[in-house]
Amino acid sequence: MESKDAQAKIDEVVANIEMVVKGKTEAVRMAIVTLLSRGHLLIEDVPGVGKTVLAHSLAQSLNCTFRRIQFTSDMLPSDILGVSIFNQGTREFEFRHGPIFSNIVLADEINRATPKTQSSLLEAMSEGQVSIENETLTLPAPFMVIATQNPIEYYGTYPLPESQLDRFQIRIQLGYPDRRFEKKIVTGMRSTEKLAAMMPVLKGEEVLTLQEKVERVHVDDSLLEYMMEIVEGTRNSERFRLGVSPRGALSLYRCAQAMAVLEGRDYCVPDDIKRLAVSCLAHRVILTSRRRDGGWSTVETAEAVSELVESLPVPR
Repeated sequence: MESKDAQAKIDEVVANIEMVVKGKTEAVRMAIVTLLSRGHLLIEDVPGVGKTVLAHSLAQSLNCTFRRIQFTSDMLPSDILGVSIFNQGTREFEFRHGPIFSNIVLADEINRATPKTQSSLLEAMSEGQVSIENETLTLPAPFMVIATQNPIEYYGTYPLPESQLDRFQIRIQLGYPDRRFEKKIVTGMRSTEKLAAMMPVLKGEEVLTLQEKVERVHVDDSLLEYMMEIVEGTRNSERFRLGVSPRGALSLYRCAQAMAVLEGRDYCVPDDIKRLAVSCLAHRVILTSRRRDGGWSTVETAEAVSELVESLPVPR
């Protein structure tokens, strides 16, 4: 697939999603970058700003299987992965696949589940497979988890552990819409009706082709060195208590390649890295200074990573 053809396909997906998600072009493009880089997306924001609608509209735009899991405090890992049930007729146990066996999985309000249930997603997100009762089962391809979460200050939420956060390629926030788009949301058709009317514009096979194209995008050595400067900066600066992991460095690399494809190029430029650094890395670091409640806000970690990136020279 030529770069311009790939860009046209992606633009069609963006336009399709924006029929439902108004005024959030950058968030939509970040979601598609996550998909193309074979990653998983975390959407973190206050309730009611369209996190679930964005996830659902991306899934609706793809001709792939889709399941939504509403996370609750009493949910068990078997509710996600599946369970073996004894069949009285055959006198044998039969495995009933859980909702994780889908191309696109929406983990809605993931931080309302207990850490044990959250951890049941780790293997699936890292390796595209799950191990159940001494058997390893492969998940369908493409496979993507889109998780939404409310800020940890909200009642009844459990903060995602660092190991879980590190599995997410990108974390984004939607924020409130501006007045012009909010008026259209208030007076227009309900989002559920718009979602029901959406038609897929990209097949699963085309998604796999685009993902393969991403892996062939050229990244110059000078850009790779620039990435390493950013990553090592989080590890060596006294401002960070926990720096970016090698998985985080790989995520930034893959997302930069995906951004190039989204922009119709077969090579990366420095702006790809600068544009993605905060979304790819801020949720993977821990700052040295603590707030009074013992945590770190999304804004604080994003500002720290952004300031680090701005302090480093950009390759020419």
